[in-house]
Amino acid sequence: MRKYTPKDSVQAKSYYTDRFWVAPQMPKFAVEDGTQFAKIVTALKKYSNQSYTQLGQLIVHIKPTDNIAVLTILKEKFGYTMCSELSAVDYLAKRGEFEIFYQMLNVTEALRVRVVCQLKQGSAIESIVPLFKMANFAEREMYDMFGIYVNNHPYLKRILMPDDWVGHPLLKTYPLQGDEAASWYEVDKIFGKENRDAIGPENRDPANVDRYDTKRFSRVGYEVPFGADISAGEVAQPIEYSKAPMVDYQKEPKQLKERR
Repeated sequence: MRKYTPKDSVQAKSYYTDRFWVAPQMPKFAVEDGTQFAKIVTALKKYSNQSYTQLGQLIVHIKPTDNIAVLTILKEKFGYTMCSELSAVDYLAKRGEFEIFYQMLNVTEALRVRVVCQLKQGSAIESIVPLFKMANFAEREMYDMFGIYVNNHPYLKRILMPDDWVGHPLLKTYPLQGDEAASWYEVDKIFGKENRDAIGPENRDPANVDRYDTKRFSRVGYEVPFGADISAGEVAQPIEYSKAPMVDYQKEPKQLKERR
């Protein structure tokens, strides 16, 4: 078995490529005068550096240091009393920053405003838990998945991954199947590092299907003992179905006969 080498620098090896198909953006429109969106743009004039409508909602770009002030105005003056979602997008390799968004909802008038800010890598953002309690778990998830620190959060710790997990899985530099630390995590926790040679790394490819694997897959109609060698082929076994008062499962359905 090859020697384990730590991958502590994996997050530093950023990459970006445009060779994949990129979905076109939805069209952006200017904010119409006389609407509530226009009043919001006026109220946020000193905070917003860009605003427009897209898919029927207002998009407002602000500085990350103004998130509390902007969300307070939306909540108290314009009735956006619900923050339905907040998270981040990793643009580190392309722009060297995260894009953090707050999806605001005015339940009374069925209107939506998305507040967007750009956060430099290594910077922190202020918690909005005092304004919206839902942000407690959402900000913890943002920290867990992206490594973004949130100042003055009441309990900033991982929420999905174990406390001692290495890395942040939603960063674009994080390997799709996890790094070597991820492949050994459960083995080390359950059996100890000294048993790595005997057990082997965890298979983190859920799409991998081995025709001769008799440990991970059920074989309906071709049942074999656990771990048996079937390289020479299996023997078909008759499938028995349960009997019910109203349905005869032993009888082959008419549609199945027609397809055959």
